[in-house]
Amino acid sequence: MGEIREGEQALEIDPATLPADGHVVFIGRVRSPWLTREICPKNMRAARETGQAATLIVDEPYRRGLAGLERASHVILLSWLDGSERNLIVQKPRHAVEPSGTFALRSPVRPNPIGLHVVRLLSLDTGSGRLDLEAIDLVDGTPILDIKPYFASVDAVPDATIADWASR
Repeated sequence: MGEIREGEQALEIDPATLPADGHVVFIGRVRSPWLTREICPKNMRAARETGQAATLIVDEPYRRGLAGLERASHVILLSWLDGSERNLIVQKPRHAVEPSGTFALRSPVRPNPIGLHVVRLLSLDTGSGRLDLEAIDLVDGTPILDIKPYFASVDAVPDATIADWASR
C-alpha cells in the first residue's frame, strides 16, 4: 500500500482481496506514449494539451461490436486502472486543503478503479480493432472495459457545476 496522507482513511479490507461479485472482461488495451503513472497526464484536458495521440486496440472477439461506431466523433471509454490502489475511502489530494470522500474525487484510487474518458475518435478500423484517439490520460497497456458513443444531446449537462477546489 502507498503512503497515507494526513486526513486520509483506508478501508478495513482491500477490495482487491474480496471475492468477485461480477464477471468483468477486458475488451482491449490502450497504446499510449505514457509508460508510467508519473508522466501520464492527470486528466483529459492535460492529455489533449500534450498533442500526443493514442490508440485503442480492441481484442478480436469484440471487434464486430465496433460496427457503426465510425459515425461518432467522440467516444466514452471505461478503463480498468490496474495500477491503482483500492483501499482509500477518504483521500487528501495534494492540491486540496481538506480531505474528501473517494466518491467526491476523480482520483484513480477507489474500490473499483474504473476510469471514465471522453475522447475524440480520429479514425476507426473495425477489421483490426484499431481506434485512433486524439489523446488519452492512461498509461500504455491499460485495459479497457467498454466503449460507448458520446451523444452531446444526452451526455452533456451544460448547467453542471462543482464548488471551487481551491476553497476546500
